[in-house]
Amino acid sequence: MSSKQALLLLNMGGPNNIEEVELFLRNMFADKNILTMNPYTRKLVSAIIINKRLEEVKENYALLGGKSPLPELTNKLISKLEQRLELPIYPVMRYVPPFADVALEKCQADGIEELILFPMYPQYSTTTTLSSVEDIEQRCSVLGYSPKITVIDPYYDDYDYIAASCEKIMEAIKGKDTQEYDLLLSAHGLPVSIIQAGDPYQNQVEGNASAIKMYLHERGITFHDIKLVYQSKVGNADWLEPNLADVLRNPTHRKVLIFPIAFTIDNSETVFELDIEHREIAQKIKYDDYIVASCMNDSDRFVDLIIKRVKVV
Repeated sequence: MSSKQALLLLNMGGPNNIEEVELFLRNMFADKNILTMNPYTRKLVSAIIINKRLEEVKENYALLGGKSPLPELTNKLISKLEQRLELPIYPVMRYVPPFADVALEKCQADGIEELILFPMYPQYSTTTTLSSVEDIEQRCSVLGYSPKITVIDPYYDDYDYIAASCEKIMEAIKGKDTQEYDLLLSAHGLPVSIIQAGDPYQNQVEGNASAIKMYLHERGITFHDIKLVYQSKVGNADWLEPNLADVLRNPTHRKVLIFPIAFTIDNSETVFELDIEHREIAQKIKYDDYIVASCMNDSDRFVDLIIKRVKVV
C-alpha cells in the first residue's frame, strides 16, 4: 500500500451526548436517500417526525448513559487497526461529528492521493453506503480536493465475515444448548418502496442469512430454528417483513438468541432497541431466555477482515 493512502471508516454515527440527538435526527431526515421525496416535502415530513419523536429518542439515549456507544467502540476498533496498518485511519460519521470534513481537510493537507472508504455496513444500500459515499464526494468537491476514491465492496457474504459473525453468535450462547434456541437474524428494516426502486439491500441481507445458516450447518451447529427478521420500523408505510416485534409477540418458541445481522458496531438499535425495548416484550410474554449477541465491534476476526480487504486495494 502507498504512503499516500488513508482509510476512512464510514458509518451513520451516533450522538456523542443528549444535545446531539436533535442534530442526528435533523441530518438523517434531511438525507435524500432516507426520505426519497422532493426537498419541500422532505423538509415538512422531517419536521413532523422530529417534533413527534425527539423527546422519546432523547429518553432512549438517556438509558444508554446519555450517548451512543458507537463512537467509543469505533475508536477502539481504529486503535487495533493502527497497530497493523501503516496508514492514517479516520472515523467518518454521516449525521453527527466527526463529520467527513475533519478527515478530508487533514488528508488534503497531508497530500493523501487515495481515500479507501470502508463502509461499516456489510450490505449495500442507497440509505447507507451510497449516502456516505456521496457525502464524501460532495465534501471533497467543496474543498477542491480530488483524490482517487476506492470503495470497499459489500462483504455480507465474505467467508471471513460469516466466520466472524458466527463467532459472535457462539460467544453469546456459550454454555447453552443451541438446539433449545431460535436464532433470530435481525436486520434493520427499510420501506418496501426503496427496495422496489432497485435497492439491493434485501437480496444481500437474505444472502447474508443463508451464508450464516450454511456455515453453522457445515459445523454441525443446530438451532431449533433460524429466522431472518427486520427491526426499526417507523411510520405506517409498508416495510420489509417479518417485523421482529411481531415475531416476538407471537412466539412459537420461548428461547431466542438475536444476532444483529446488518450492524458491525453496537449502537442504539442494538443496545437499546434489541437489548432493552424488545427484551421488555419477551419479559412480558414470559420467554424462558432472551439473549442478544454483540456486534463485531473490535473483534480480532473483524479487524483481520478489514485489513485483508484494505491490503488488496
